[in-house]
Amino acid sequence: MREFIVEADGGSRGNPGPAGYGSVVIDAATGETLMEAAEYIGVATNNVAEYKGLVAGLKAARQLDPAATVHVRMDSKLVVEQMSGRWKIKHPDMKPLAAEAARIFPSSQVTYEWIPRDRNKHADRLANEAMDAGKRGEAWSPSASTADLDARAARAAAEPPAGPPGDAAAGAARARAAMAGRADGTAGDGGADTRAASSAASSAASSAVNSPASPTGRPGSATRAPRVGWAAPADLGAPATFVLLRHGETALTPEKRFSGSGGSDPVLSAVGREQAERVAAALAARGTVQAIVSSPLKRCQETAHTVAARLGLDVHLEDGLRETDFGAWEGLTFGEARERHPEELNAWLASPDAAPPGGESFAEVTRRVSAARDRLTRAYAGRTVLLVTHVTPIKTLVRLALGAPPESLFRMELSAASVSAVAYYADGNASLRLLNDTSHLR
Repeated sequence: MREFIVEADGGSRGNPGPAGYGSVVIDAATGETLMEAAEYIGVATNNVAEYKGLVAGLKAARQLDPAATVHVRMDSKLVVEQMSGRWKIKHPDMKPLAAEAARIFPSSQVTYEWIPRDRNKHADRLANEAMDAGKRGEAWSPSASTADLDARAARAAAEPPAGPPGDAAAGAARARAAMAGRADGTAGDGGADTRAASSAASSAASSAVNSPASPTGRPGSATRAPRVGWAAPADLGAPATFVLLRHGETALTPEKRFSGSGGSDPVLSAVGREQAERVAAALAARGTVQAIVSSPLKRCQETAHTVAARLGLDVHLEDGLRETDFGAWEGLTFGEARERHPEELNAWLASPDAAPPGGESFAEVTRRVSAARDRLTRAYAGRTVLLVTHVTPIKTLVRLALGAPPESLFRMELSAASVSAVAYYADGNASLRLLNDTSHLR
């Protein structure tokens, strides 16, 4: 029985915006490209374009051999998880496309695998060629495509040369890859320069999620001393990128009252719900978030589900992301806490090991948040995940990424519904990409 590999990708320059897909069918035994497909599909979202690429790739494989087994590889975690049956399909635009994909081959003949974007360059290039052709008012033409040549050149450049350093063939392969200009992995949604669009928040999120690596050391790497500098080794791969979203306002937020995990668990106010809608629109326009993880507290879950409804994603809960338990200070203003517990408050301000009466110290929160960070970086290696959480967990993640002292927690401003971002690399380094962006609220 023949075995095919189908690699598919789709992108939207605007999300929704001008969109296209690309698919390639590869002989699993030889690595030979058997068939390519690409098409400009008009205005659509990234997810719709991804699904259309999958459908086209499966149809091409069936045309070659309906009895073949097919291994689908895509950099869309959403499509892979939904087609594998692990995630529900909620968005009405994707349900018919998923059903169409499922009908092309019997489910017993198809398997799915998520791969990083830099391993999906062939299909990515096809999708961009289709979008470029659509922009010119033309249809994508296989005779004009250079995607296969570009992919081969990139693979040749990545492989160690067979001969000595001066080997002419190896040098030519590297030169072809460099001339192709795509060794950086052109984004499937059309490149950052074409997507800066929808709002200032979208532009800021672009810098956070897709800017060049600039890792700095973070504490906690027991096996390797962190490197401090701007250049990340090429073998580290794509980082796990946490887009850190503070929940929207509650009734306690404008009054600056302690609101942790030991109080009444307030829900979002009307202002907070509006803030959640605004940040959801900004993140949907950006189109880079692949998963959503939330604190279990209500205000975070409300915010997370508002974003998830826009992105067509599920929300996963992580108890390590809950806010500090402020004990006896829950619901009080800072002035009220000082009036009622002056000695305890002074101790709390002076030491991360001091806790509010009946509550958690910052040292305890740091241990909890660090453990959650480590779990999530393992689970989401190479992917972009939205963490919907609170002031203290976000400040703690930022502090640890920078290697800053505990007192830095009191020197950061984090507004309701603000966006920050930290990238984590395989060697334990971390890079702060963004802090307290609220441009989407203006």
